[in-house]
Amino acid sequence: MIAMVSNFLVLEDGTVLKGESFGYEGDSYGEVVFTTDMNGYQEALTDPSNCGHLLVFTYPLVGNYGVNERFNQSDNVHARGVIVKEYCKNPSVSYGGIPLSQFLIDHKVPAISGIDTRELVVKIRNNGTLKGAIVFSEHEIDDIIVKLGTMADVNDENLVSKVSTKEIYEIDSGKDVTIGIIDCGVTQTLLNDVKVRANVVVFPYDTSVTTIIHAGIDGVVVTNGPGNPASPSMTNTVVKTVKKLASKMPILGISFGGQIIAIAFGATTRKLKFGHRGSNQPIRFGKRIYITSQNHGYTIDKSSIESTELEVSEVNINDGSVEGIRHRLLPIFGTEYITDEFSSDGKYLLDIFIEKIRSAMQ
Repeated sequence: MIAMVSNFLVLEDGTVLKGESFGYEGDSYGEVVFTTDMNGYQEALTDPSNCGHLLVFTYPLVGNYGVNERFNQSDNVHARGVIVKEYCKNPSVSYGGIPLSQFLIDHKVPAISGIDTRELVVKIRNNGTLKGAIVFSEHEIDDIIVKLGTMADVNDENLVSKVSTKEIYEIDSGKDVTIGIIDCGVTQTLLNDVKVRANVVVFPYDTSVTTIIHAGIDGVVVTNGPGNPASPSMTNTVVKTVKKLASKMPILGISFGGQIIAIAFGATTRKLKFGHRGSNQPIRFGKRIYITSQNHGYTIDKSSIESTELEVSEVNINDGSVEGIRHRLLPIFGTEYITDEFSSDGKYLLDIFIEKIRSAMQ
């Protein structure tokens, strides 16, 4: 039996919620966001796009099937904290692995249970995402509220540098097409989906254009990732790279990567009130509706696209936001949704991309 220790969720608006710890016993600060996924908590925690987040799970019970490393989306837990209604202390052994609590302790990530997540999500939906902290000392809460009020937005950090590969590496799949991946926070699922279709060369986000071109690739995927795509750390690196690659090869942007493409062609982005995070976001693409997995806090400003060489190709059914863009002439397009392990929706984009590459090679 786990000995439960009290801890606190503190928000920048002065809200203080008491709960029980089931992770690492250390303080953590970040942006409080929520995900509507009904399963896949391990995948969400190891998704690099959640770097900087204190992640609220709307599904009321978390941890019921433990953690098995084969479902990891990266080598680390990137969320800075976990917030749940109820933690399952006795997970099923069906999938093998270890309890979620042990997984979080091993990665030094704090977690809090016993929180009314429904009320918390309503607050976020009404007011937008909030800076917050998971802490263990009740006596320091007043000081922590002051600290949160003066703390910089986590999205101002260069979060991509924390999650991107540090070295170029290759995966030879024995295919006749080679795709370069500019890693802003690639998930293992996206990497797997690309490598079954093509050979792969993975580049750090700040790799020079010359290096990418000389790597002998046929097209580029700019991946998902955390933070603000319009931050100077991005506009001075990967955005410039995409501008220079645009006339040389097909480019596909996934989520954060799609926003990078938009900025490269003169469009702007804006922060969503509470983001799109979960596996049930409906989008319209042509005459079809797809239910998609998404994990992003920013979106492309629709009005800014009109004066560019881009056009909107997909929209969100819920809020009308831009879900996909494409260049009017070049084989370049981007999407706000991601491929995941549980759904075929989204994977067809890679097939379209391969077709564009083959056409460009002729």
